[in-house]
Amino acid sequence: MRSALRSKIVEICNKKIAYKGDSVGVSFYAFFANKNDDPELLMEAATWWIQTHELDHFEKAHKIKGMVERGL
Repeated sequence: MRSALRSKIVEICNKKIAYKGDSVGVSFYAFFANKNDDPELLMEAATWWIQTHELDHFEKAHKIKGMVERGL
């Protein structure tokens, strides 16, 4: 996963955790605007989420943040 996407995921997870607490869940769509202006990046995130790690649609933000920070 490219570093820009990793940074964006960590940033969004931090914001959601700060706003809604440790139990907040996210999906990979949380890292993108409602308008699909970068389909290649969206597919990269979806592949990482669905195919590589077989994650559920919603996962805890702190789990995703930790995975990205560990380079998984």
